[in-house]
Amino acid sequence: MMRLFTTYNRALLTISIIGLLIIGYLFYNTLSQYLNKQIDNYLVEELLEVKDYARNKTNYPAHVVFEDLVIEYHKISKQHIKRHFGDTVFFNPKKGHKESGRFLEEDLALGGKDYNVKIIASKIAHADQAQSIFLVIILPVLGLLVVILLVNRYMTKNIWLPFRQILANLKSFNLNHGGNYQKVDTSIVEFKELNDAIVDISQRVKSDYKEIKLFTENASHEMMTPIAVINSKLDMMLQSNNLSEEESKNLIDLYSATSKLTKLNQSLLLLVKIDNNLLKDKEEVNLKKLIEEKLAYFQEFIQQKNINIKLDSQDKELLMSRYLADILLDNLIGNAIRHNKIDGSINIELNAKKLAISNTSEADALDPSVAFERFYKSPSSEGMGLGLAIVKQTAELHQFKIVYSHEHNLHSFCLIF
Repeated sequence: MMRLFTTYNRALLTISIIGLLIIGYLFYNTLSQYLNKQIDNYLVEELLEVKDYARNKTNYPAHVVFEDLVIEYHKISKQHIKRHFGDTVFFNPKKGHKESGRFLEEDLALGGKDYNVKIIASKIAHADQAQSIFLVIILPVLGLLVVILLVNRYMTKNIWLPFRQILANLKSFNLNHGGNYQKVDTSIVEFKELNDAIVDISQRVKSDYKEIKLFTENASHEMMTPIAVINSKLDMMLQSNNLSEEESKNLIDLYSATSKLTKLNQSLLLLVKIDNNLLKDKEEVNLKKLIEEKLAYFQEFIQQKNINIKLDSQDKELLMSRYLADILLDNLIGNAIRHNKIDGSINIELNAKKLAISNTSEADALDPSVAFERFYKSPSSEGMGLGLAIVKQTAELHQFKIVYSHEHNLHSFCLIF
């Protein structure tokens, strides 16, 4: 991809060079034809002198050689060539080398006999003259073209300064920071209209964002109370001894559904907080120590599936929210255990550059393009599809990169610091 400025300059330069070549070619050809015509007139004058000379002489020299002129006489049996002009390369005896020339050839009757008279004039002087004229015209034009390109480059660069400033302000505009889009002052009408349109759009987006944010926060908070009441009532009903088997089963299903709803609400609320950067309690977190604590926490689940844990870790300190670090590892290690198989394995590698967690599984590979999207999950998963979305949002908040891959029957998640 090329910048607009580069594309414009390249097109201008290409057209200018092609135009200069065409004009130079036409100019040089026209100048050459004009000089050839001058030489032809000179050759005609020389031929007239030969005819005048023939009226007073009966003998004709084989050849007559001057500095830039050669006249050749050849006896012929019959005249058949009328006046003919052309270009040639001839050997100049006076100069001792070959050079380009222009000739005039005609059959004449001289002293009662037929001769082929060929007059050759050197083009060296005229070629030098044509070259000098060509350079005198073309070089200033070429210089003017260079000046125009430089001036155009300077002018275009300055004209587009407001656009670059608008682009920089757009890149720095962040809804979470609460600031307004910085308007750019410019006298160029098109950029002024673009700037005004962006200011208007940014204000509307900011207003809509605030409303959505407020709605999400309020909805999540308001849902917590009725869900807590429902869970409490279900706990009380499950403890009752007057329930039939079918009623107990139905209550258990309801309790499971409300538990999922509680987790969903908590996950959505957490995503809102991450999106809005509301968790700002950053501290130095020892990731190695936190991983060891997580493995101890999941020890019972690891033993149930007889999972082999291979840990290769180095000390790594990260400046981040301890709560989010805990959620991050809870999702990554928890998923590696939950989706593992009996007698499976988990490989955890931690160094200064990355945290890589790989696990065996009977499930098929995830789609890397949507693996971290909200509510995406594999067909065999019983989760809500928000765990990896939380991992991704947490990674982006701290300017980390999370990558998923599936090789050699291993599901791998790599967190690059």
